[in-house]
This record gives sequence, C-alpha cells and structure tokens, in this order.
Amino acid sequence: MSVADLRAYLELSRKKTNELMDAVAKLPNSAEALAYRPGPGRAHLAWQLMHIGATDDRHLYTRMRPGQPKEPEYVRRFAFGSVPDENIPTLDEIRRYLNERRQDLLAHLATLKDEDLPKKPHDQAPYTYQEWIPVLALHEGHHHGQAHLTLNLYKASKT
Repeated sequence: MSVADLRAYLELSRKKTNELMDAVAKLPNSAEALAYRPGPGRAHLAWQLMHIGATDDRHLYTRMRPGQPKEPEYVRRFAFGSVPDENIPTLDEIRRYLNERRQDLLAHLATLKDEDLPKKPHDQAPYTYQEWIPVLALHEGHHHGQAHLTLNLYKASKT
C-alpha cells in the first residue's frame, strides 16, 4: 500500500459523495431534501453529509494531530454521538465543509512517505496510517449510503 493508493481511496469516496450532492442540487427544493428525515428521531440528509466532514475534521485535528478541530461547532453538532438538530446547513455550506476538510486530510497525507504508513502518528493514536485512511474512506462510503437511502426515501415521498 502506498500514499498514492490511500489518496485514491479518499478521492473515490469523495467523488461519490460529491455526485450525491450534485443530485441534491438538481432537485426543485434541495433545502427540503436536506432537512428530510426518514423517520422520527432519525438523522436528516444534511446530518449524514456533515457527519462525513466532521469525522475528517476530528480525526485529522484531534486524533492524528492532537489539538482542536478546525471547526469545533460542526464537530460538536455532527460528529459521533451528536443528536441531529433542526438547524440545517445549506448545500453550499455542506460542500464547503466537506471539501475543505478533505483537502486538509489530503495535504496531511501528502507530507507522508510510503515508509510512514505502517506507523502511528503518535503513541496514543488508535491506528497506523495504512489502517486509518481506509477506515475514513469506508466510513464515508457508509454514510454516503445512508445519505443516498435518505435521498431516495425523500424522492419517493414526493411521488
């Protein structure tokens, strides 16, 4: 496994998420779609997407590089364990957050050499880089799937 391979995982998962956001943008009422919940107490479409960005933010800025998230309020609202609220971000804000946090992650990855990948970034880190990056790509795929299902349910509710 190489740095280039790991970059490709992250790029592919984000490509699919960007395609989903493009599909939302084409809807007559994208804001309504983003606020759609598949059931009472379930996460809305916007939460599923923002959760991906909050995960990149938290993993890079508090776990790989111990410190504070780049956007702590978004991490508080959308990271693991958060409860979806009714303050729905716009599609432009979702796209900005996801793409900026992914660019940060890719920039960090670009500082590594292939021989760094079997190492942890520090002693308290939960993973080596060669484990961590695929986990983030799989995590995105998981939440992309949930977002896709939510979008499909929203569309079905309109027909």
